Amino acid sequence: MNRDVHPLYQEALQRLEALLERARKSDLREPTAMTLATCSRDGHPMARTVLLRGLDERGMVFYTNLTSRKGQQLGENPRAALCFHWQPLEEQVLVEGDVELVSEAEADAYWSSRPRESQIGGWASRQSERLPNRFRLLRRVVSRTAHFNVQKIPRPAFWSGFRIRPQRIEFWSSRPARLHERRCYERHEEDWESYLLYP
Repeated sequence: MNRDVHPLYQEALQRLEALLERARKSDLREPTAMTLATCSRDGHPMARTVLLRGLDERGMVFYTNLTSRKGQQLGENPRAALCFHWQPLEEQVLVEGDVELVSEAEADAYWSSRPRESQIGGWASRQSERLPNRFRLLRRVVSRTAHFNVQKIPRPAFWSGFRIRPQRIEFWSSRPARLHERRCYERHEEDWESYLLYP
């Protein structure tokens, strides 16, 4: 980890990484699943589950079709919130922050790591648009499969990643009598503070 990272932020990231490691060792099918909340320019919120695909001092990364509803909302209003909830661990982490696109090189590297079928799906899906019937999607998959044949599949210009740069990270741990422990880390310009919240 970068030595220039604020010690409290570093502490929060290490705590999140430790929870993710515990989740990976559990029987959870998708230990990196997180609820992503976005909001349109006119204030309409939306939440959905995405997968964490990167975590470092720059923030948390997920990938998507940029023309999807979440992609459009983040283009209009580049702020988001995340919620990791690991029921078997009785732990939850909430993150709020500004959002930015990952670099072209990062997006290319992640795209190339995806299974070929997922790459075809990325080209075939017009994510969040109305679909007249399932057959239309399957026909697009067949068409894209034939188009690329055995060639390397390039990343579409409409597909990339977003990075949430945390402004606030809250750790929630279950405790008896609903006296849960809530520890918050919050950024104020270049400084961070840590404090407890009532449950």
